[in-house]
Amino acid sequence: MYNFDQEINRYHTNSIKYDQADENVIPMWVADMDFETLPEVKEALIKRASHGIFGYASVEDDYYESVISWMKRRHDLDIQKDWITTTCGVVSAIKLAIRAYTKENDAILIMKPVYYPFDISIQTNHRKKIEFPLDLIEDHYECNTTKLEKSIKENQVKMVILCNPHNPIGKVYTKDELIQIGNICKKYHVIVVSDEIHQDFIYKGNKHIPFYLADDSFKEFSILCTAPSKTFNLAALQTSNIIIANKELRTLYLEEKQKSGINDPNIFGLEAAKAAYQYGEQWLDELIDYLQGNIDAMREYLHEYLPELKMLIPQGTYLVWLDMRALGLSHEELEKFMLNEAHLMLDEGYIFGKEGAGFERINIACTRKTLMKALNQLYLAVQKLKK
Repeated sequence: MYNFDQEINRYHTNSIKYDQADENVIPMWVADMDFETLPEVKEALIKRASHGIFGYASVEDDYYESVISWMKRRHDLDIQKDWITTTCGVVSAIKLAIRAYTKENDAILIMKPVYYPFDISIQTNHRKKIEFPLDLIEDHYECNTTKLEKSIKENQVKMVILCNPHNPIGKVYTKDELIQIGNICKKYHVIVVSDEIHQDFIYKGNKHIPFYLADDSFKEFSILCTAPSKTFNLAALQTSNIIIANKELRTLYLEEKQKSGINDPNIFGLEAAKAAYQYGEQWLDELIDYLQGNIDAMREYLHEYLPELKMLIPQGTYLVWLDMRALGLSHEELEKFMLNEAHLMLDEGYIFGKEGAGFERINIACTRKTLMKALNQLYLAVQKLKK
């Protein structure tokens, strides 16, 4: 049994999440976790550090084998060694894909609200951003594929960046949804970049379907972006695995990687990933149970004390999308309210697209004690606002 209730002081540890926040606020924004990684990862890093020589690293067969084994065990996906391209992060990998598969002014579609580095990646590479809004239907989002096809056709879209599980809304796409999206992209010769970095955080009643498993033909026009970073809290070790089955797409990607000077992960990232994939299943299973407990506790708290706020129950990720529009605040007012009155540092909904205005993204990968403290602070701030 692992102890996810352990409180760990993360201040003054070069943590973006904590060291950019005042100590009188609870930071629940950037998507890393407040939990220690599994002991075997720490042991692997200590062992490697004790060697004392940190020369240039190479990616060896045992690394690839660990990735292949994990994808098969957890997601029933068979991949081959030569399909795997390592990079220093999924966002970097997406930028590489944009440059490898599109040219300036090409249209790239993203489904809103969505992880804001998608916007930045498109814009900084001088591509045309096409924002396709998902439909919010009561307590969940759906993709209207009729409208999606129309948008792809009218805008001559060359690439779709898919987020599955979808950040920030916590949606896990069903096989049928993926087949519909994939068939539209195949019809119009659109490349799909499927960001599946949150694939290991799936809650009961849901199942992550890698884009390749929706239909075998999808391998011909898509790539999968995966990483151990979210799963095992290893983001600063900058390790990701980009899976590209199609040889032509893989060649173009590797050429762009060479031109861009993007390096393979460092030696510590490689060692941590191997240990995590080899020993991390029980740790992850217990973590998902703990996170499910956080989701349940938050739902119950809001139902009892803050019923005017609507929580979209996540199917995946450790992020909660909270609808706060009932408070009647503009997104500028809401941002100030959360920071200055509730003393919470969150990711504001509007940064994920105009559809997110009035929402907050809350990272619940923290101890139950921290989560309840944050909810109590929110409750007191809302009561004060009502007076």
